[in-house]
Amino acid sequence: MGLTLNRHPLALLRPQLAAKRFVPATTLATYKNGQLARGCGIVTVRQRPGTAKGVVFMTLGDETGPINVIVWPSVLERQRREVLGATLVGVYRKWQCEGEVRHLIAQHLVDLSPLLGRLSTRSRDFY
Repeated sequence: MGLTLNRHPLALLRPQLAAKRFVPATTLATYKNGQLARGCGIVTVRQRPGTAKGVVFMTLGDETGPINVIVWPSVLERQRREVLGATLVGVYRKWQCEGEVRHLIAQHLVDLSPLLGRLSTRSRDFY
């Protein structure tokens, strides 16, 4: 499963990510609905249910918790490589929350996988 008892890899990268203005999951959780946001994490799950009309749901993990991301088909079309191939991804756009349901709506994604060096991770992908 790739588990470790040591620090999460993003804890070590947080200064670099903060310089790019990516905030941790716990900070995103405090954002208001519609607020512009930047989140970053290691891709743990990608899902593209047949009933979702081409929408991809991603779960990213950082040292503070999970970040749920929604990728609309138009964004997937433009950024297929980042959505389907990145191990560490940065996501830009808008935070959406209603009650306990919270997610980042992706408009632009950046493949930050090179920051992980030789660290090997695998996501669970369901297409």
